[in-house]
Amino acid sequence: MDIFRKCFNYTDAREVMNAGIYPYFHVLETKQDTEVIINGKRTIMIGSNNYLGLTSDERVIRAAQDALGKYGSGCSGSRFLNGTLRLHIELEKRIAKFMKKEAALTFSTGFQTNLGIISAIAGRNDYIICDSENHASIIDGCRLSFAKVIKYEHNNMEDLERILKNVPDSSGKLIVTDGVFSMSGDICNLPEIVRLARLYDARIMVDDAHGLGVLGEHGRGTGEYFGLEDEVDIVMSTFSKSLASLGGFIAAKEEVIHYVKHVSRPFIFSASIPPANAAAALEAMNIIEAEPERIKRLTEIADYMREGFKKLNIAVGASKTPIIPVMTYENERTFVITKMLLDE
Repeated sequence: MDIFRKCFNYTDAREVMNAGIYPYFHVLETKQDTEVIINGKRTIMIGSNNYLGLTSDERVIRAAQDALGKYGSGCSGSRFLNGTLRLHIELEKRIAKFMKKEAALTFSTGFQTNLGIISAIAGRNDYIICDSENHASIIDGCRLSFAKVIKYEHNNMEDLERILKNVPDSSGKLIVTDGVFSMSGDICNLPEIVRLARLYDARIMVDDAHGLGVLGEHGRGTGEYFGLEDEVDIVMSTFSKSLASLGGFIAAKEEVIHYVKHVSRPFIFSASIPPANAAAALEAMNIIEAEPERIKRLTEIADYMREGFKKLNIAVGASKTPIIPVMTYENERTFVITKMLLDE
């Protein structure tokens, strides 16, 4: 059988294209901002992860330009060999300080970060206990590891405890959860996860891609939001959202970072973050720390939008974050509404 058969027989997307309501891969003709140009038309952007508006901040752009001039367009190698710049070290120290962890490690993409940390930490005799609505990168990281993977019902702490009770005491246990879930905007029940992790001798990893720069007084994410920063063993996040760049990082104890640096295949065998991206993320982090009012303003805007939807009798999810799911219930209806909004 031809392995390409599935490609030739895939018709779902083309059917939507032929109906004139295909909602994906729109081409932006301007930089990410509150308004963008799509098909020559000014469009309000409410679907971006540019939470703090820093992708268009002149300070971030200038930092990227300066790094481009100093270090060139790329690193031409892995961090393991010739691809480590002083800029990478500076960024990692800055992340560790901001996140209140002993050390940090950067990866070239957020997706790669989860592949790299999970596959390095969890082995054949270990268990990964994973929220059923975790991001795809976590799911693929679990697949890449040789650990046994068990999913618990979304944010269901009784189900999590049921699973933990049945994991052998002799096995390592890693609870992995999104801090803010990217589809629903829910926040994980971190206080209860911490309690159960300590009760059943498990470690905790939080993917805070949508929590960094969003939750907590200083924007340090879910741990700060709940006052439990010291209880999270591994914090993962990305540069492509609040930090206005591209890449990802983990922050943890120094021994954990040292181990991952030397065994994580996605880290070792990938080229390092380009200088411009590293510099942009570093400057964005400096701005977040210096201007915490941005976080408060983001919360106010999200609350305003949520209330606005409700006043228009538009059903939305019960999130407390800037991720506001608008409930349309059917794919085709979603596609039609998307086209209507873009056209009008």
